[in-house]
Amino acid sequence: MLVILTEDQLLSPQVVCQSCLLANRQGQPRWHQNKLCCGHLLEQISETELQLKQYQCQMGFRVAEVEG
Repeated sequence: MLVILTEDQLLSPQVVCQSCLLANRQGQPRWHQNKLCCGHLLEQISETELQLKQYQCQMGFRVAEVEG
């Protein structure tokens, strides 16, 4: 499951990506073969923190994949 990370909230991609020109036809981030196609992978800051793969989309939002 993908989520959008803000400073103090987790948002559904449906809320953010619905109006993005790079989203797919369903208003979801372009996710293909476990990779965000409309953004790039961010480096992990610390090995002691919870290790989620975080991406930054081309619109500037942080996107993470979480186990649902």
